[in-house]
Amino acid sequence: MDEGSSLNMLYASTLDKMGIPRSSLRPSKVPFYEIMPRKQAIPLGRIWLNVTFGQLDNFCKEPLSFEVVNFASVYHTLLGRPCFAKFMVIPNYTYLKLKMPSPKGVITIEGSFE
Repeated sequence: MDEGSSLNMLYASTLDKMGIPRSSLRPSKVPFYEIMPRKQAIPLGRIWLNVTFGQLDNFCKEPLSFEVVNFASVYHTLLGRPCFAKFMVIPNYTYLKLKMPSPKGVITIEGSFE
């Protein structure tokens, strides 16, 4: 989770693990900066994916646009302000938690320090 980021990023290795062919990507030639120091990053493309937070009895599901990048990371994706706005998320970085409203109450997503 990156509240400072103006995009949602998905790493190409994650896309491959999900079994989604790269032919599903739409063109995206807009470079972005500050991901790699002093270098611009050009995404492989853009993809829309349905994202779900919560459990079977209480969840929120929305389509999100991701810029797919082809460089290594220990993460699968980076969720930025577009995700936070769509789900009305409130992040707490100290406790690694995301909280968001849903029709059946608050959904809390807990991260791990590992």
